[in-house]
Amino acid sequence: MTFDIRHNEKGSALAYGLIIMAAVSIILVSLLQYITSQIKFSYATGEREEAFQIAESGIYWYRWYLAHEVSGKTVQQIEDFWKNGNPYGVSAPYEAEFSDPESGPIGKYSIQVEPPDPNSTIVMVKSTGWTYADPGLKRVIQVRFRRPSWSEYAVAANDVMRFGPNTEVFGKIFSNNGIRFDGLAHNVVSSAVANYDDPDHSGPNEFGVHTHVNPPPGSGVSNSFVSAEAPPSPVQNRPDVFMAGRQFPVPTLDFNGIIADLNYMKTESQVPGQGIYYDNSNCGNKTNLGRHMVLNGSTMTVSVVTGYNNANNSITKEDCFQYGVPIPNNGIVFVENNLWIQGTINGVRTTFVAANLVGGAKANIYLGADNLLYTNFDGRDIIGLVAQNDIEVIKNSLNDLTIDAALMAQSGRIGRNYYTPFGCSSQSCQDHKGTITVNGSLATNLRYGFAYTDGTGYSYRVLNFDNNLLYYPPPFFPTGTEYAIDLWDEE
Repeated sequence: MTFDIRHNEKGSALAYGLIIMAAVSIILVSLLQYITSQIKFSYATGEREEAFQIAESGIYWYRWYLAHEVSGKTVQQIEDFWKNGNPYGVSAPYEAEFSDPESGPIGKYSIQVEPPDPNSTIVMVKSTGWTYADPGLKRVIQVRFRRPSWSEYAVAANDVMRFGPNTEVFGKIFSNNGIRFDGLAHNVVSSAVANYDDPDHSGPNEFGVHTHVNPPPGSGVSNSFVSAEAPPSPVQNRPDVFMAGRQFPVPTLDFNGIIADLNYMKTESQVPGQGIYYDNSNCGNKTNLGRHMVLNGSTMTVSVVTGYNNANNSITKEDCFQYGVPIPNNGIVFVENNLWIQGTINGVRTTFVAANLVGGAKANIYLGADNLLYTNFDGRDIIGLVAQNDIEVIKNSLNDLTIDAALMAQSGRIGRNYYTPFGCSSQSCQDHKGTITVNGSLATNLRYGFAYTDGTGYSYRVLNFDNNLLYYPPPFFPTGTEYAIDLWDEE
């Protein structure tokens, strides 16, 4: 029996051919699937990117919209806009078409807005974007818009400022005029001027923000003109003084604009359930020189000051006491006269104002007979103090004084008078205090000061910025009118 070898060889070749064709087919199909998936992925990536850009354009459009609606308006007008102005995106989503300059309309964005509550400057805006080509593929961006407040700074000033040695500041510092800083600043120190004539010594102009601390490895402070801190010298990096740097010149802040806010505060204090208004009427037949308020948790004791010592700003007589007066939470207390205030709050956010808007001497706020304190430091407790003129720490203040509050002196200054008698040369008659600590912020129209160059006053000054003030400034506290993006996130 014989076999046809050639026939077997042809069968084997055919089998091998089929195997190769199957393998090539598998590879080709896989390759085609890969190419198709890559095309789809590229297409989806392009559509996702376009949807993202559309959503982002909705955010920037809303910022433009807010700028045109609230720019230049008072706090009251801005609040009225959110309450009664039917702002886009609040009651219902606001949709708008997005167009490419070359190809025309390509998609839409939908904007949803969470308006600010009366005690906050925060607006939450969510923008959802999609393309007409793939409407099921959506991108969502959420941002937090925030209106700046006067309580944004550890110190904001409208005058020449000097911070001496043993001053430590945790928070931003700003002045419309020049700043000499000889302490330690943990945040940026900025001025609206490029250079200025420091009034505390003779010589040419120095930088808008400068220091007289001798650079390392040196030590101590120079009290005369420092050429290295003046034009045309380059601005030196001084982390031993300015840990976060210094900036000048920068845009100014408008202290004059606060006057309108005082009138608004007075009006709001007379709204039932929202505030308390104290006029300047007499206590029986005794002259009303102001109010004294002692805070006790969520209530306060209020009296009429009928006598005080002008030399040290301390109360000598008071009458017409009211006990257990509820402190208006998220409200305002307006005194049409001077105000002495001390004590502790618990669970309330309140602004206290001293302003004489009916004529006569401008009103002051006096501190220091006792501490002014929060119980909670999580934002539940907020005190705002607004004085038409000065916020003054009295002569007989505590040796170690703590003030938890945002302070604002609209036309005057925040500080403490010079109490050492003329001709005094011994420790026994000199005015020496320990440490003053402010946990909050200071805004002062005129040059501030709790200590003097002869070493009197408070030996140590610690100014701590309260971060809660960024998002929850004191009720009705003056704020800016421009919204800026404070936080950005994609859902």
